[in-house]
Amino acid sequence: MVSYALGLDYGSDSVRALLVNTATGEEVASSVVNYPRWAKGLYCEPAADQFRQHPLDYLESLEQALASLWQEAPEGAAQSVVGISFDTTGSTPVAVDSDGVALALKPEFAENPNAMFVLWKDHTAVKEAAEFTAAANRSEPNYLKYEGGIYSSEWYWSKALHVMRADSAVKEAVHMWVEHCDWMTAVLTGTTHPDAFRMSRCAAGHKVMWHESWGGFPANEFFAGVDPILDGLVECLPTETFTADQKVGELTDEWAQKLGLPAGIPVGFSAFDCHMGAVAANVQPGVLTKVMGTSTCDITIASADAIGDTCVRGICGQVDGSVIPGMIGLEAGQSAFGDLYAWFKKLINGPAVAIIEQSDVLDDASKQKLLAELDDKALIELSAAAQAIPAGKSGVTALDWVNGRRTPDADQTVAGAISGLKMGSGAAEVFRALVEATAFGARAIIERFREEGVAVESVVAIGGISKKSDFVMQTCADVWNCPIDVLDSDQSCALGAAIFAATVGGAHTDVASAQKAMGSQVCKTYQPNSDAALVYDKLYRQYETLGQFAEGDKS
Repeated sequence: MVSYALGLDYGSDSVRALLVNTATGEEVASSVVNYPRWAKGLYCEPAADQFRQHPLDYLESLEQALASLWQEAPEGAAQSVVGISFDTTGSTPVAVDSDGVALALKPEFAENPNAMFVLWKDHTAVKEAAEFTAAANRSEPNYLKYEGGIYSSEWYWSKALHVMRADSAVKEAVHMWVEHCDWMTAVLTGTTHPDAFRMSRCAAGHKVMWHESWGGFPANEFFAGVDPILDGLVECLPTETFTADQKVGELTDEWAQKLGLPAGIPVGFSAFDCHMGAVAANVQPGVLTKVMGTSTCDITIASADAIGDTCVRGICGQVDGSVIPGMIGLEAGQSAFGDLYAWFKKLINGPAVAIIEQSDVLDDASKQKLLAELDDKALIELSAAAQAIPAGKSGVTALDWVNGRRTPDADQTVAGAISGLKMGSGAAEVFRALVEATAFGARAIIERFREEGVAVESVVAIGGISKKSDFVMQTCADVWNCPIDVLDSDQSCALGAAIFAATVGGAHTDVASAQKAMGSQVCKTYQPNSDAALVYDKLYRQYETLGQFAEGDKS
């Protein structure tokens, strides 16, 4: 009898639902739904680094995605779903009350951005992150030793502290903070109440300072020492965490009806998108899986014996079981990748967009058509022109820190920079430098792993950019001087979630068996060009020099 697994992938802009045959790995149906409030820019202030998302965006989009999925899926497929698993961006926490209700779902907080989910790329908590880093460096043990040694403004505790300092109403109403990935599984299984709530290993270990060696989370005294406003908050969290091959609970009658599924289907513990994407990519030691989208997330694994006592500096954590049960999962990434290209497109298109929008000659339909063409074609034309410039001939060097730096050595106060501009520098030269900058930023991560004794011999790329741009991918292969395999699946993170769903649902005895049957194949491999690699060795040193200058002058 055919059985299916349902993987649900919550990205920055949309939710993706993927239905996968558990025996063959065939992706039989998929759907994508954009978050309506997010698309309008509600609750966000980009100039202030504030990015918030309403929980209704997540819930309503989920229902819409499943309704669309069943229109495409084989007749009766919903009745053959054996398991459900989620992945989400992160760290993306939300404040909940003593009944486990997200504050933004209550009338008095319905339009309050501080009651929304604080999206991963919200950088309003830079000050708070620095305070946690300083406190951890004074403590014994150092509670950041397994999280790269630096706490980030993108992570759970700094965001919670910042919001509670900024909003007394939220501070008075909050009982605890919950990661998006854990909230979704709790909603579907009816375990949102703090007495029933349980946490995933991935989120807790990489962003919330959980580690088995200190019995869960840091002591309450540590948090109260950072700010008394945090006193008692950590004691509301469960100290036990669970890997994604384990079951949270069963799909409730209410949500079964909303999603068109049978009640009682197992729902697995969640993880962050990149971690589950790596599982779909058959992650293994020595191979770095890179999820390439608006930002990047880099994942590899190692055995406990291989890691030993090493605490890798400046990454986003090393956590037992966060990717594959029984292996140490290591995470790094860049705060901007595709976002840097989108920023440049917006920059150069800005005047034309304004002229079109303000035109008295064009009707609305013509305006929309021109704006769509401008948006669609700008990066295509730029890429073609930039690709024609030989490596090292643009004369321009750039930094990729337009949204701060995630790794190595998190610092959201740094900014992008461009040097070497001359009268002959055009949009193509600058765009090429920006593409090279994103590749250089990724190389810095690879070099840090290698310096710390973690092998990186090749890269597997997943995500939209890996399938859309030969120019970007070949540049990366040349800069990294290693082969890059691109996965065939267009929904690798959702596929990883489906692999765990199949395991939780009993279609496979363990994750390794599910990976073997359902993991994605490679559709294309990029080999480095040796001549270009030599040029980029020199240009990378210029990138490092520019970075040192920019950091020294960031005040």
